[in-house]
Amino acid sequence: MAGTAGLLLMLVLSATQAAAGTNSKYWTNAQCIHGHILDNFHATNGSYRIQPGSSTAYEWYNVSQIYADSTMVSEGASTYATWMNGTFSWMNQLWDAGDTNGGYFASANTSGTGAGGGKYVDDNSLAGNVYLDCYAITTGVMRTNYLKAAIATAKWLACSGQWDDKFGGGFWWDGTKQNKPTQSNGLAMQLFLRLYQITGQTDYRDWANRVKSWLESRMFDAADGLYVWQITTNGTTGGFKDLTEFTYDNAIMIEADLLYSQITTNPLYEIKAQTLARQLNARLWDNTYGSYGFNTKDRRVNPTWCGWASQSLIKLYEVDGDTNWLNYAQRNIDFINRNLADKAGGGFYVFCDMDGSRVDNRKEGVDQSWMQKIQAMMSRYR
Repeated sequence: MAGTAGLLLMLVLSATQAAAGTNSKYWTNAQCIHGHILDNFHATNGSYRIQPGSSTAYEWYNVSQIYADSTMVSEGASTYATWMNGTFSWMNQLWDAGDTNGGYFASANTSGTGAGGGKYVDDNSLAGNVYLDCYAITTGVMRTNYLKAAIATAKWLACSGQWDDKFGGGFWWDGTKQNKPTQSNGLAMQLFLRLYQITGQTDYRDWANRVKSWLESRMFDAADGLYVWQITTNGTTGGFKDLTEFTYDNAIMIEADLLYSQITTNPLYEIKAQTLARQLNARLWDNTYGSYGFNTKDRRVNPTWCGWASQSLIKLYEVDGDTNWLNYAQRNIDFINRNLADKAGGGFYVFCDMDGSRVDNRKEGVDQSWMQKIQAMMSRYR
């Protein structure tokens, strides 16, 4: 692990290892990835570059790093709260203060200037969900601020006009109003449902149910038992439904069903999550190589899009105790560690084929964040 930030991290490794209470190789991996992130992606003002050497920061890349660091904190490594809170503070640079409804812009310079690039439902919804994770592990003013930020993000979703009756409802991906994807709606549904759980405000519950009804009626393919990608205008009045099925879309929906199970105490939602996970395995898992493909048309593997399944299956295991889910999650992480890790320079590459060939050796910050996160999660059990 090279560089000043990495060396500084080494000084606290033993302390954070003890705080997490684990000798898991996955915990060690998560710490080392974080060191690589600090050396190659972190900007001094708290933001993270999209790629090494870049001066651009993406909203959801920075949110994903907050997500990763919050997981480290939740495992007892309190030192990561400094980075988590620092990036949260930087996110104010992306907030649209000129819009009464707010909302996060998609990108800015790492300095915080030049915020723009439109506002996306998935970016904002992910931010709100991440902030609620942070809310759960902080105290005092920071805890209050995380909740306020999640509420403000939900306000943008509800008031921005991104939801309308075209195609029977659903959130548009962004302001151009060309696509209504499963993942944007699934993440928004999670945010509304979690805010209902925390605040008891029924408007949040009603929004969550509205999104759920649309997803189940319009985006669920009963023949495959999975959610499809999106409905797009595609120059037509009625819209074109793209039936491609993505690993991360369905991972998001597994997590949504688990939330409904927890909040409503209706056991049918746990069964729904389990059934969806089985169908994910049937359609997108490759048992020969031990990983999930990107989608049903593209069998490449990516740390974020495919790694998301490991997160959802760990969460499913935490609900029903079935170690098979944990086994799938672990094998998926192991594949990415084996085939996409840069063993000489550190970090992770962006894509490879299912057999580990044709590695695309670009490095994206978001992939580092997600590999830090899911390995920290796995360290609880393996």
